[in-house]
Amino acid sequence: MSLSRRNFIIATSVAAGASSLLSACTSGSTGSTGSKSGGQAGTGKYTGSTVAIGTAQDSAGPAPAVAGARKGGDIRGIAPDDFSHLDPQRIYYAWNSAVGNLFIRCLTGYKIAADGSMKLVGDLATDTGTESDGGKTWTFTLKDGLKWEDGSELTVDDVRHGIERGFASFTTEGAGYAQTALTGKTDFRSVYKGPYSGKHLDSVVTDTAKKTITFKLALARPDFNFTLAMASYGAVPVKLDTKEKYDKDPVSAGPYRIKQHAVDKSMTLARNPHWDEKTDPIRTAYPDTFTFEFGPEGLATADRMIADSGDDQYAFMSYGGVPAERIQKVLTDPELKKRSFNGLLTGTYYYAINTKRIPDLKVRQALIHAWPLEQIRKLYGGPSAGDYATTLLSPDILGREKFDVYDKLTKPQGDPETAKKLLAEAGKTGQKIVYAFPQTPTYDKTKVVIENALKKAGFNPVIKPIDSTSYYDQIQQIDNQFDVMWFGWAPDWPTGYTMIQPLLDGGTVANGANNISQLKVDWVDEAIKKNAEIADPAEAGKAWAALDKRIMTEEAPIIPETYSRRFYLYGSKVGGALFDPLNSSAVFYKLYVKA
Repeated sequence: MSLSRRNFIIATSVAAGASSLLSACTSGSTGSTGSKSGGQAGTGKYTGSTVAIGTAQDSAGPAPAVAGARKGGDIRGIAPDDFSHLDPQRIYYAWNSAVGNLFIRCLTGYKIAADGSMKLVGDLATDTGTESDGGKTWTFTLKDGLKWEDGSELTVDDVRHGIERGFASFTTEGAGYAQTALTGKTDFRSVYKGPYSGKHLDSVVTDTAKKTITFKLALARPDFNFTLAMASYGAVPVKLDTKEKYDKDPVSAGPYRIKQHAVDKSMTLARNPHWDEKTDPIRTAYPDTFTFEFGPEGLATADRMIADSGDDQYAFMSYGGVPAERIQKVLTDPELKKRSFNGLLTGTYYYAINTKRIPDLKVRQALIHAWPLEQIRKLYGGPSAGDYATTLLSPDILGREKFDVYDKLTKPQGDPETAKKLLAEAGKTGQKIVYAFPQTPTYDKTKVVIENALKKAGFNPVIKPIDSTSYYDQIQQIDNQFDVMWFGWAPDWPTGYTMIQPLLDGGTVANGANNISQLKVDWVDEAIKKNAEIADPAEAGKAWAALDKRIMTEEAPIIPETYSRRFYLYGSKVGGALFDPLNSSAVFYKLYVKA
């Protein structure tokens, strides 16, 4: 598949170079507890990470009030780009998902607390689902009182329609996880081509009287309730579906509806009068309208937020963050700092080591020891840019454990002596290393410190800058001529499967795929399959964390770099600004206009 929707943040805004802010996060929790979900509706305890599985009570509306909030006014979002898709089944990227939260509702969703912690709860559903048959069968019951923006009832058939639309030929931009789980095929459109022929999927069964929808999966997916929280699986009204045209004018089930959209210029959302807050445990609805302005780049937007005049007092940086040129001003000016918020971008930046070209484990371990994380972070902006990564799993992953196999936290500048020793033991002193990266002002600087560190550690580096527009196309070829490649990945939902399987499963080694390391190891593949079927979320989290550490120790296919952080500014009349840990933007539906 293409880069994950969260990774869109990594792949585009970071690759922009000096105009973007790279950063990282603090360590995640190492403990986890939880209850088995097999055959139990909406069960699960806090996992010890930032994600918990909520109960039926947690899934009841209304959403918790935002302290000090009031209704009324217009909140204005400023972003460099328009939303590329508004049709739920065509939404994958985080930017589109962020605004989708205002009008798209799924069976499940995430309740985000003021401290950024999250609970998976029932959104349209009464709870997070009932699992049976080892994760192959999932049943959800719809809440009462759900309506579309025209006042018509939102039914289980509408939920099924949203799932089935994901098989249509015009919805290829969306996620494919549920479709694969339902059919057992990655080429799922060869099995089913969508609902427009009048046929339904036999594996999705609805009961209108009981308001239930049951998924009979071909592949066990104990975390299927997380999958269904993605915008790609939002409900769509059968009677109001306009197929391809739906992308321009989707029907709202949330607190706001699209009122006006001038492509690449502006978009306005107004209240949906038929949304009932008593059905919604996630969203509040304080502003009368949201108005988005598209076009201004990060530096211009930051300067407008700093000036804080006129309508910009009601505005916020809705996607592009504070650029490097202004970050120190924001951090050192107390008044500006009060009008900023920041948070971790989900996922991990790292350098993929091509295990096909570098088959010797000791050489790969030497690369990790040699890599100059400290010097790289200085070029990203220093400590304010974040912490160092030492794991593949990012801290927001359920059950993730912190470890540091290669002592990068104690020697972030690199350990050339250990690297030299490993190279000598392998008989590879002077090993040539071809390093590839997307050519940007930032990475043109980091290449220098990387080259110097590799030379100091006994390598012979060859530096290969690649045009950023073709970078991914080139490194995703299995016959590429690169040894180490800058890369990044973010999870589509916060479990280890969505990080490790796409990146390190041997079955994903192919042109255009994201196993850039080309790791193809039987025990890794077997562990991925085994872990994917563990029903208990806590036990699954432990298993993924253990696999993360074992892969880094025994295979060393990547050089972790950073868990990134982004800063945003907002106007003096904006309240409720909170970082969205899923979409790396503001939580739009918590914003309000100050009195």
